[in-house]
Amino acid sequence: MVNKNRLVALLQQLIRINSENPPGDESKIARFMQDYFLKLGLKPKIRAFKKNRPNVIVELKGECSRHSLLISPHSDTVPAGKSWKQDPFSGKIVGNRMYGLGATDCKGNLACAMEAIKSLVEDGVRLPYDLIFAATADEESGSDWGLIPLLDKKILKPDAAVVLDSEDFEIIVRQKGLIHVKVKVQGKRAHGAYPWRGVNAIDVALAIIKEIKSRSFRYTKDAYLRPPTINVGTIKGGDKVNIVADWCEFELDFRFLPWMSAQYLLQELTRVSKKHAKRFKVEVEGIQQPYRISETHELVLYLKKAMQHMKIRPSFKGSEGATVISFFQHKNIPAVATGFGSGGCAHMADEYVTISNVYKGTRVLEDFLKRYQFNGESCKEKKWKELK
Repeated sequence: MVNKNRLVALLQQLIRINSENPPGDESKIARFMQDYFLKLGLKPKIRAFKKNRPNVIVELKGECSRHSLLISPHSDTVPAGKSWKQDPFSGKIVGNRMYGLGATDCKGNLACAMEAIKSLVEDGVRLPYDLIFAATADEESGSDWGLIPLLDKKILKPDAAVVLDSEDFEIIVRQKGLIHVKVKVQGKRAHGAYPWRGVNAIDVALAIIKEIKSRSFRYTKDAYLRPPTINVGTIKGGDKVNIVADWCEFELDFRFLPWMSAQYLLQELTRVSKKHAKRFKVEVEGIQQPYRISETHELVLYLKKAMQHMKIRPSFKGSEGATVISFFQHKNIPAVATGFGSGGCAHMADEYVTISNVYKGTRVLEDFLKRYQFNGESCKEKKWKELK
């Protein structure tokens, strides 16, 4: 049975361990998790792809092990910054709120998963599948030392996955794609008093930005997502105020919908750049494809049932930002994201999570894990089919 007081104390302990990224060091929180699971009689495994960037993996063998389900929160946080009024590493409780860095993103979800597993072990529950827990590193900086190599190296190869990295019991069924791209424009240097003798790369860059941002891209509307967006994240160029700038570079952030093509967007950017610049270079810094899962997929339906069982009204949502669920589609692994943080608190100063969310979320997660069946088959049904 989920123990509320124990859960609250666990979350406080997690918050008090610094795992800011950058600089990026999850070693202390990984050791804490390792000790936690060892005391339960489990055998946690540590997988690291860079010094001080460990991922913690624990497996609960099921009653019948044809399939495996992954639950995965992350263990790193963003940096605290200097705007906090509360101590970001205190886990201070004020009424129904617990304050601390990562309280919502994502140590609250991490505590929920750890307590749910402890409850299952203590109650002697045997699930009809193998349960895999993976607390991953480096999520806040792209997952290069976390989920990506765990999947690429087939250390994690579940049949389905639930990413615990969301708020207010939302079930994420859509996610926008992401393109980060840098455009480098080359102009011609000249004296600032004679600008007609040169080619101002900043002017050229601004013309490219103006046209690409005014471009109307074709897309299919999605009920869960806003229209596609383009954001100019950085721009810099030139060497001195009295010199015609012979260089300029800027970075764009594209967020695009399912059914849109990343390649088409890049081709359009190249076409517009070529129209305005004689010399330029487009450098792709990263692409994350959009993601969608059906509202009738068994992952979604079982999560919905578990929430309804706890008298929580589930809400289907789309994610404008990029979570790790899209990494699973490259491996043909169905995935959904959910979580129990407090809405609007992620990455903010004086971040908090409500204790009621964490407690209800842990109960929802445990109920979901008990209910979930691959293809709707229980162990008894599977064994009966095997006998036949």
